[in-house]
Amino acid sequence: MALLNANRSSISFVRLAMASRFFISNSLYCTSAPFSRSASLFIQPRVNFRLKRVPSRDWSNAVPRRAFISSSISTEAFQESSASKKYGSDQIQVYEILDNAVDEAQAGFANKIEVVLLADGSVCVTDNGRGVLHAGGKFGGESSGYNVSGGLHGVGLSVVNALSEALEVTVWRDGMEYHQRYSRGNPITALKCQNVSNNDSSGTRIRFWPDKEIFTSAIEFDHNTIAGRIRELAFLNPELRIIFRKEDSIPENSLTTEYFYAGGLVEYVKWLNSDKTPLHDVLSFRKVADGITIDIALQWCSDAYSDTMLGYANSIRTVDGGTHIEGVKASITRTLNSLAKKSKLFKEKDISLSGEHVREGLTCIVSVKVPNPEFEGQTKTRLGNPEVRKVVDQYIQEYLTEYLELHPDVLDSILSKSLNALKVTYYIKHASVAK
Repeated sequence: MALLNANRSSISFVRLAMASRFFISNSLYCTSAPFSRSASLFIQPRVNFRLKRVPSRDWSNAVPRRAFISSSISTEAFQESSASKKYGSDQIQVYEILDNAVDEAQAGFANKIEVVLLADGSVCVTDNGRGVLHAGGKFGGESSGYNVSGGLHGVGLSVVNALSEALEVTVWRDGMEYHQRYSRGNPITALKCQNVSNNDSSGTRIRFWPDKEIFTSAIEFDHNTIAGRIRELAFLNPELRIIFRKEDSIPENSLTTEYFYAGGLVEYVKWLNSDKTPLHDVLSFRKVADGITIDIALQWCSDAYSDTMLGYANSIRTVDGGTHIEGVKASITRTLNSLAKKSKLFKEKDISLSGEHVREGLTCIVSVKVPNPEFEGQTKTRLGNPEVRKVVDQYIQEYLTEYLELHPDVLDSILSKSLNALKVTYYIKHASVAK
């Protein structure tokens, strides 16, 4: 729990111990009627119910690719931000609630999320999924509510509840609205139920106020950091629309941004390379094998001299890489060396390009969805599943080989870039020896 970056008294550890129990009373789940599903903003139970999947929609992007970026925030700044590297410890409470909503989208039960930073210091997250999951609802294989799920700890909502001065839960389902309020992990109101006019509406709304007794130095939810994470999630989930609002006591200072990228990872790579000179169009493919979903997009640029490799597992940014990144690197190096030996560009057939050479100028995003991810570390910064490396390696080789053999001009441009990188390394090495 060090990620919460808070000064803790003995009472805080008592509250954290409460996180092992389900945060909401069992009375919320007294009904066994199946939940309805709609495209409006709200909910149902996240497990043990068969519901129609949200249909795929061919929407155009809601905003220009970089229109929502402040002029002071560059692409490079985003890449180095806590949102893309370590999320930012002060924002963990927001991410835990947000990840629950994203899990609903990944499972096909939600297509809209709204995140609001309110002027009173509270945060509100609303989705149009099925509802609040019960304890352990993310786990249990086929009997769980999800094939894949994110979140950093697996008990995020109950921990947020334990660390909140107040937390409100509102659930819409089956023509009813359910509402209950909590304080520091304990319910302080009875469960309230009332009929709603829209019988088809479903969704969940969580609003929380961080506990000032625990976060003795005032916690501030940074708009730009959270926006970076939301942007990532929108790129990674192309059927998901996320609305992000920051309210201000002065209405004209309030901000509202909508994130939606129908192009997914292809748009992500284009956004990252918007200030560079690409050698070719973005290459991308999607493959499902052995229960693992692989999404990859990559592009080499002539005026970039290092690589940008971003890896995600179940929409979690694996900042320290892992088996999916290892698979990509090994496959690209082996495949390009194999194709280089057949190329007329290389006069000496014994030339061998290192991974550093073939990846110069490369921007690559790898997103995998794994049913049983094995992460290294509590914050899930590195993926450890060995089977993921094998699958990623195999299908990247198949895709690149087929594509580059059909597009020799693209192959020549990539190999020329790699060969120049090799020559520069050679000259630098021999220049230093000569001195």
